[in-house]
Amino acid sequence: MRSPVTLRDLTRREDFERGVELQCQTWGRDCGEIVPPAVLMLVQKIGGVVVGAFEPGGDLVGIIFGVTGVQGGNLVHWSHLAAVREDWRDRGVGQALKREQQRRLQAMGVERALWTFDPLVARNANLNLNRLGARVLEYLPDLYGVEPKTKPDTVIGSDRFLVEWDLRSDGASVPATDPCMPHAPTITVADGSPLDPPLPSAPVVLVEIPADIQALKGTEPDLAKAWRRQTKRAFQHYLASGYQVVRFVRDTTAGGGHYVVQKAEGDA
Repeated sequence: MRSPVTLRDLTRREDFERGVELQCQTWGRDCGEIVPPAVLMLVQKIGGVVVGAFEPGGDLVGIIFGVTGVQGGNLVHWSHLAAVREDWRDRGVGQALKREQQRRLQAMGVERALWTFDPLVARNANLNLNRLGARVLEYLPDLYGVEPKTKPDTVIGSDRFLVEWDLRSDGASVPATDPCMPHAPTITVADGSPLDPPLPSAPVVLVEIPADIQALKGTEPDLAKAWRRQTKRAFQHYLASGYQVVRFVRDTTAGGGHYVVQKAEGDA
């Protein structure tokens, strides 16, 4: 889906200030993680990616920011933040920003990008794994501390997936169904299910996430915590046991969905 926005560099002081305001709306004014205007401007001058998405009226509705460095002798980009104004989400803005980032980095000769996202946010899982084809490398518990101040991380903490994006890729080809899925055991949080059930050793396991974890934090915080605890336990166990997160299947009717976690070939 083509996003109805204009993508361009932030150029004026007003643009950068709007970029900061959008960060505050997304993560909270007191989170301590806001990138200030001066840093956005300076990083842009030395080859960083600082791109805004502007609606037809000229207001900033999305921003992406990252820096490029060297890892193992090769260029690698750290995509530090991507934010979309709430009323513009699920309209292709995030994907448009990531593709613009990809285009610019390819022109610089950068082949890999890294970033993190919350595994419980279905929208981001669908974009990162299915649309872009990023690959999960690691589960990072409490990335921003055990009591993070960022607005989206209150209640359940700041666990993240670390992902890698091959910038030479056009994206992932993800089937809507999988013949293994109807027979694969599912790790979930459901009425009457035990809090810490045995983790099956099947070749394919499904790890479910809720439709809207952000809403649950406000309406049912204990349930939100249960989802974090259950999925954290599953992901840490399977990733340490030679499994890979191979894709995300989104429930287009109810929202949410599940990750397909598969034993890597060659592992007993």
